Amino acid sequence: ETIVKRYKETRRRHPLDINGLSLKDAVELETKLLEPVKARADYVIDTTNLSLGQLRHKLASIFMPDKAGKSLSVSVMSFGFKYGLPIEADMVLDARFLPNPYYDEKLRYMTGLDPEVASYALSGKTGEKYLELLKGLVTFMLPECTDGGRTSFTICVGCTGGRHRSVAVAEALGAYIFGLGYPTETLHRDINRS
Repeated sequence: ETIVKRYKETRRRHPLDINGLSLKDAVELETKLLEPVKARADYVIDTTNLSLGQLRHKLASIFMPDKAGKSLSVSVMSFGFKYGLPIEADMVLDARFLPNPYYDEKLRYMTGLDPEVASYALSGKTGEKYLELLKGLVTFMLPECTDGGRTSFTICVGCTGGRHRSVAVAEALGAYIFGLGYPTETLHRDINRS
């Protein structure tokens, strides 16, 4: 019944639907043809009550047990709000409230990749608290995304120009997520803009 329902929902023809065979008869024929395969199978999964995400998780736990909980790839991208939001963002974080290195002549022409800039933006009480809260958020959220069936997630961190504060936060957050065991890439969309 579930397979028939799925075919009806997707409005696709069953591959064995030939010569006017009904959908129900095509599914029954498929079941009969696959009996020898099922008899030899090491694993048989009843997908009747599984969502796509649950099925993906089940398959990962069987065939990639060491990666089952970490099958989510995470991208952390810094950007400048003045250049617009990244269209690939699943989550947008704002770093514009952090101390701005742009107003320090020594730091203005550096980027958030430079330790002096990162320290300026993140080492104070506000920056430290912000990172602490973000770490708690991703520690909670990323396993939930994995359990929900997601395979990728993009976190975008913005500041005004995308050169200083957002870069520092993205680097720190990306390193933390990587340390949790997720495949992680950190990108800086606007770091080279003047």
